[in-house]
Amino acid sequence: MSARDAILAKLRAAPREELPRPELDAHYRRFAPPQHSLAALRSWAQAMRAVKTEVLWVRADDWHTRLAVWIAQRRPASLLLSDTAHGRRAEAALQGLPTPPALRFFDRAVDDWKAELFEIEAAFTAARCGIAATGTLVLWPDAREPRTMSLVPPLHIVLFDTATLYPDFYSAMRCENWRDGMPTNALLISGPSKTADIQLTLAYGAHGPRELLVLAQLPEHIDPVQLEQAEEERP
Repeated sequence: MSARDAILAKLRAAPREELPRPELDAHYRRFAPPQHSLAALRSWAQAMRAVKTEVLWVRADDWHTRLAVWIAQRRPASLLLSDTAHGRRAEAALQGLPTPPALRFFDRAVDDWKAELFEIEAAFTAARCGIAATGTLVLWPDAREPRTMSLVPPLHIVLFDTATLYPDFYSAMRCENWRDGMPTNALLISGPSKTADIQLTLAYGAHGPRELLVLAQLPEHIDPVQLEQAEEERP
């Protein structure tokens, strides 16, 4: 028997001990803020705003009108929508503006309208959920709302239901049942696209949108004034 075979034989004959599985739930519960609390929402918003994300607190019954007001003030020339419930609701609200942007729907293959697509100034999508610990939105692209919508236009607008804000990444994966199936690209977005060179000069829009607006939909029992006051009171 060669020295190599002798070593491998000893390794195979060595006793095996089953290691205990780590208690991940208990581990993350030790430092995570309570879900849906003011602390979690404040932490998420503070992290997003720190990297030039605009956050607007909205309600389920007024987010479309708040979006229309914002668009009227910002006046992008064109806006890309998806053929979804929130996309059609946004369309109805924006068509009522005195000077609405040119509304486009992502209803063709990319190669069929690539030149036009890369001239669109803004896109509107929805988020799957959020992560408080890192100030993150999770996007779940599909055929109706593909990855291109959050990648190509320089302005990305996201509708986010804060009832799906989780304390940490592990909680989001577990509670949203990611193991039951995932898209080709599950996206974690923490602000506009940004990068830095070797001199640590931060630049926005290098690999995606330069700007990010989040319509953060609050439950009725949370007052936006409380969130802003809580953030102002931080040292």
